[in-house]
Amino acid sequence: MPEERRRGKVRDLFPIWFGVNVMPLTLVTGVLGVTVYGLSALWCVVAILIGNLLGAVLMALHSVQGSKLGVPQMIQARAQFGMYGALLVLGAVIFVYFGFLASILILARDTIALLFPFIDGVGGLIFCAAITLVVVVVGHDLIHRANKVLLVLFGAAVVILAISLIANGSDLGIAQTDLGFNGIGFMGMISTAAIWQIAYAPYVSDYSRYLPSTTPSRPAFWFTYLGTVLGAVPVMILGALLVTVVGEGTVESLVSLLPGPFKVFVLIMLFLGAIDAAVINLYGPSLTVLTIFQTFKPDWIPQARARNAVAVVVAILATVVAGYAASNFLDSYYGFIHFLSMLLIPWSVINLVDYYVIKKGDYDPEAFVDSTSGYGKFNVPAVVAYVVTFIVELPFSVTFYVGPIAKALDGVDLTWAVGSVVSLVLYLGLVRWSGGSRPNIENNSGSLQPSAAGQA
Repeated sequence: MPEERRRGKVRDLFPIWFGVNVMPLTLVTGVLGVTVYGLSALWCVVAILIGNLLGAVLMALHSVQGSKLGVPQMIQARAQFGMYGALLVLGAVIFVYFGFLASILILARDTIALLFPFIDGVGGLIFCAAITLVVVVVGHDLIHRANKVLLVLFGAAVVILAISLIANGSDLGIAQTDLGFNGIGFMGMISTAAIWQIAYAPYVSDYSRYLPSTTPSRPAFWFTYLGTVLGAVPVMILGALLVTVVGEGTVESLVSLLPGPFKVFVLIMLFLGAIDAAVINLYGPSLTVLTIFQTFKPDWIPQARARNAVAVVVAILATVVAGYAASNFLDSYYGFIHFLSMLLIPWSVINLVDYYVIKKGDYDPEAFVDSTSGYGKFNVPAVVAYVVTFIVELPFSVTFYVGPIAKALDGVDLTWAVGSVVSLVLYLGLVRWSGGSRPNIENNSGSLQPSAAGQA
């Protein structure tokens, strides 16, 4: 992003990452702690706190990179993996986008259907996808403006829900719930909450890259970190408490505790929060797909029209996926969220180690679109570290494929811990063995040329 096009203030990051977390999918994530992992409300709350506080550290560290480099996060992956090596990560990230976008569309439809019952079924999914697509076409500025306006309203919705649950929980004896500790479920919920935050990492810097390059790193970190933690934690906790209070964890059961006017207000805010998150999960894959195309045609600078065309295709495909997944949503989402950790954590660790430890933020963004200089076609240490880490994680897998070590540990999910340690040690070791990091190019031009999706 050229310096003359950068604008905004670092505090604008807070409403974005607060708002996208106030949505039904965050609530459902908290519900998993009680319904799937078998935790008591107390231990579920503790696990939610630990997971979010840890995962958000990685997410916010990625956010800092945006203003410093001025490029989308996935273009920056070329600095670690090489021009073509980054395609491995781009493919994995597109899977992440589709999974989240489909999940959000399902819950957005279910939420608005509680107000307007005729917006249901496939038609409801199309309706939610169409609204999301319109916002993406209008562009980035609308996302920022909308989140600034809605910040207080999102916060009010969370407070109303919390007061309602506390009041009803007291009547129904929530304090008398079983406090027994379930180690397997506890580790599973920590992993789920952490990967919820890490899942934002592939596109968090897409919203900080518009800030001036002089933006200090510390405020960028904290406005992102506090926004995403303060948005996600209360809503996840509400999901956990909801099951304890009423016996099920749906948006319908949640708003059933509210009187009429408050019910309508909260449903509207949850729907807007879902659309807010859906926009980010549609905007992101559009840029990622353009990045893939531009890999094979480096001289092509995609414009907004190309981004919008890709967004249309992605929205249609995500709607189809949502239609198939809706009938068995909770099980599909549970499996998806755990598989995410196997894909995202190795990339996140490699990216952060390369940026903060090896190159110390010293990159040449112009070289991100030139495979003949700077970062080359493949960076073997990063590609090998990513693939090997994924293979090492497989025996610890607890969903889709249940690995032998996971079986021996009675289903304890350690993929996030194993992935973090293995990718860290392996990447650092391979970089040192290969003679250190690649030399960075001296940027003599004084200005940055547009990169892939840079004008989109």
